[in-house]
Amino acid sequence: MSAPECHRVAVLVRPGVLPLELGIAHQLFGNASTAAGDPLYEIVTCAPEPGTVRTGADFTVEVERGLEELERAGTVIVLASHEEDEAHAGWGAAARALAELRPGPRIASICTGAFVLAAAGLLEGRRATTHWLSADLFRERFPGVRLDPDVLYTDEGLVLTSAGEAAGIDLCLHMIRGDHGAAVANGVARRTVVPPHREGGQAQFVPRPVPEAGASWTGTARAWALEHLDRPLTLRDLAGRESMSVRTFTRRFREETGESASRWLARQRVERARQLLEETDLPIDRVAEKAGFGTGASLRQHLRAVLGVSPGAYRATFRGVRGGPGT
Repeated sequence: MSAPECHRVAVLVRPGVLPLELGIAHQLFGNASTAAGDPLYEIVTCAPEPGTVRTGADFTVEVERGLEELERAGTVIVLASHEEDEAHAGWGAAARALAELRPGPRIASICTGAFVLAAAGLLEGRRATTHWLSADLFRERFPGVRLDPDVLYTDEGLVLTSAGEAAGIDLCLHMIRGDHGAAVANGVARRTVVPPHREGGQAQFVPRPVPEAGASWTGTARAWALEHLDRPLTLRDLAGRESMSVRTFTRRFREETGESASRWLARQRVERARQLLEETDLPIDRVAEKAGFGTGASLRQHLRAVLGVSPGAYRATFRGVRGGPGT
């Protein structure tokens, strides 16, 4: 099988860019590859004015490419700026260049990069997010955007936004997963040593007590559940692994993970099903059994609810990209 053509990603930076955000985009997309090791993305950095760009730290970066790179990209990622222009509508050339992309590439923002997308008119009437500290200012500037500051990221098809810097990791992995499947995204996450999947709807900030260093209230139960997803697991089963009552376990599970045990378990089962569909030739009913859905009908229902596709369609989409068995 021939290597797939690289998808070009243009990372747009402005004065005051945060180095971590620049590293996130290059590291994650740069680590995505086929089973044969061929890169899946080509990543370039561009700026409204090429040359020396100040960062939000005590050093600068040299950016050789200008805004013409946006027209050549399949994906554009707009990073935040911690200069005053974020609060004073100094989005200028970057916003104008994005507005002129017709037909446009997929465009995503990290943190307050959403201000640039909104200034370009790309978020009008759409659901979007940004860093929770900037939510009030964003609403004031762009009342026509359906801002949701309580989520990690939003996906409106060709326009995506994420919250603070770390949420940019989740958004990039989400895009990689959508392009090339869970196995590729999980491989990137493993190499980068980050969680492979946090849903976009997860809260930006979950106020909860911090457990003692090295302690985990529910870690043993979660690890056991991942090894036994094919079983009909109950809250009582999970709580028993931690020698807790169901009530105490339920409370501590949410405090530790930010979601209910049932939602976490359903998400893990969907991820297991995706992995099996991508990496094996097992019949759909057998995939459903091993992922803990019981029947093919139940798997179809859950996969359509999460991904909008049938198991067969999902397998057909991603098996060829990875170059795995059956391609």
